[in-house]
Amino acid sequence: MTRDEKIRNAFDNKDWQEIKVTDSWQIFKIMAEFVEGFEKMAKIGPCVSIFGSARTPQESKYYNIAEETARLLTEHGYGVISGGGPGIMEAANKGAYEAGGKSVGLNIELPFEQFHNKYIDRDKLMEFNYFFVRKVMFMKYSQGFIVLPGGFGTMDEMFEAITLIQTGKIARFPIVLVGREYWSGLLDWVENHMLDAKNISADDLTLYRVVDTAEEAVEHIFRFYNKYVLKPNF
Repeated sequence: MTRDEKIRNAFDNKDWQEIKVTDSWQIFKIMAEFVEGFEKMAKIGPCVSIFGSARTPQESKYYNIAEETARLLTEHGYGVISGGGPGIMEAANKGAYEAGGKSVGLNIELPFEQFHNKYIDRDKLMEFNYFFVRKVMFMKYSQGFIVLPGGFGTMDEMFEAITLIQTGKIARFPIVLVGREYWSGLLDWVENHMLDAKNISADDLTLYRVVDTAEEAVEHIFRFYNKYVLKPNF
């Protein structure tokens, strides 16, 4: 049987028809996640999201920086949003929770690795099936991104925010990368290859700031909102 014949048979197959019906009903599951997320997040107030690896151990300097960053943010009235899991996410929620601030966790259901940490406020924990719905919540309800060392997921969230700001799809907000030694190779490549190839402009390099300490990260957020009115991204 040729490839085209296999495709035609699949379209005529009853199982395929059932799959298509299931896909249609999936729309309602997606809508339900959006509705629940919007209703909860709209009540929380100004927040900053802290990103980083789920695999970062507690003894890491970046765990400590994330915890201290969250504490400093809450002392100035910001809530803290994390991905809800262990590692850097746990550190962010821990810093906010122990400082008496709002500690939000947007957890994602995965077959391994991800479980929500214990430092999330009980009424501010949300569980998501869909990465894209979860990312909308980060973009829509964050007044800033602070990004510590992480893997593919961290890069995905960081570059999506930069892209949406670059293309004018969302209002500009501060993006801070913590840890020059970690980010320098990537950012050198961005400047020496992407910029040289004219795939980005020089102005795009101003969409993020690189720092080394919690104090510097938080100070950049504060300076940004000394210039702009603090408001949600919607």
